[in-house]
Amino acid sequence: MAQPNVTLKQFRYLVALADFEHFRHAAEFCGVSQPSLSVQLQNLESILNTRLVERSRGGVIFTPVGREVVARARRLLFEAQAIKDYVTAASHGLAGTIRLGVNATLGPYLLPRVLAALRREHPDTKLYIRESRPTNLETELGTGLHDVILVQLPIHNADYETAPLFSEPIFLAVSANHPLAKKKHVSVKDLKGLPVLSLNPEFHLHHQVHALCEAFGAQLIRDYEGTSLDALRQMVAMDMGTTFLPALYAQSEISELGDVVTIPLKGRRISRPIGLAWRKGAGRSSGYAEMAGFIRDVVRKDFKVLALDHQDLLPPWSP
Repeated sequence: MAQPNVTLKQFRYLVALADFEHFRHAAEFCGVSQPSLSVQLQNLESILNTRLVERSRGGVIFTPVGREVVARARRLLFEAQAIKDYVTAASHGLAGTIRLGVNATLGPYLLPRVLAALRREHPDTKLYIRESRPTNLETELGTGLHDVILVQLPIHNADYETAPLFSEPIFLAVSANHPLAKKKHVSVKDLKGLPVLSLNPEFHLHHQVHALCEAFGAQLIRDYEGTSLDALRQMVAMDMGTTFLPALYAQSEISELGDVVTIPLKGRRISRPIGLAWRKGAGRSSGYAEMAGFIRDVVRKDFKVLALDHQDLLPPWSP
C-alpha cells in the first residue's frame, strides 16, 4: 500500500498551532473543528514517523524535530503562496482581489477615502479588508490570511518587505476642563507628572505612549488600559486622566466644541510611522508597491494633517 503524502494543509495546521500555541485557537483560525485539526496533525506525525507536538497542562510543546519542521513548513507555505501570487500578478497586475489586514486605530479613518479613490481609478482592483488585533496582524500575514497589512513601522521580521506611507502626528488629549486645555501647545515641562491613560499592550501605540511617559516624566496609569481609542477619549472627557491620540482619529472623532481637546507638543515631533508590509518573494510584490504609491497619493491630496516627506518617515520622536 502506497504511503500517503504530506499535504500543504497539514503544514498550514502545524504552523497555525505553532503561532497560536493552542489547539482550539489554531483550529478557529484555520476554519476547521479542533478534532479535524488534531487528526490532520496526527496523520502528519504518522507519515513522518516522528513526534512533533506534545500536549501539556501548560499548553503546547513542540519537540526539537517539531520546531525544525515548523520552520521548514513555514518557508514552504511562503513559496506556495508566492507561486499563487505570481500567477495572479502575471494575469492581472494590480487588478483582482487583495486581502488587506488593518487595525482599528487606523483603518476606519484612512481607508474610506482610499477605497473611494481606488474604485474611481482602479475599478478592477478590489480590497478585501479585515480588521485584526495589532499583535496578530504580522502572524496572520505570515500564515497567509492577509496579502498585505497596514501597520505601524518598524516591523522586525526579515521575512517581510515594507513600504513607508506616511507619518501620523500624535497629540496630547485632555478634557475641556483641564488646566492645559486653553494652551495652543504644551511643553515637556507640562507633561511632568501628568497622569496618562493608554491602550492595552496589544496595540503598538501602548508601547509608544509608555516610552513617551518615561522620556517626558509623565505618569502612565496602569490600573486601566483601554481597548479602543473611543474608550480612551471617553475616559479623558470624564477627567480620569489624559492620553495621546493619533491625528486621523482626532480629526474624525473630536469636535472643536466637544468635551476633549487635543494639543501638539511644542518643539517636539511626536508621530507614528505607518506603512504597508507583505511577504518577501510574493508574486504580487510590484502590485503591493504600486498600492503603497497609490495610498501616498491619496494622503497627499486628502490628508493634510499627515506628513509624507522623508524626514517625517524616520523614527517618530526623540526625547
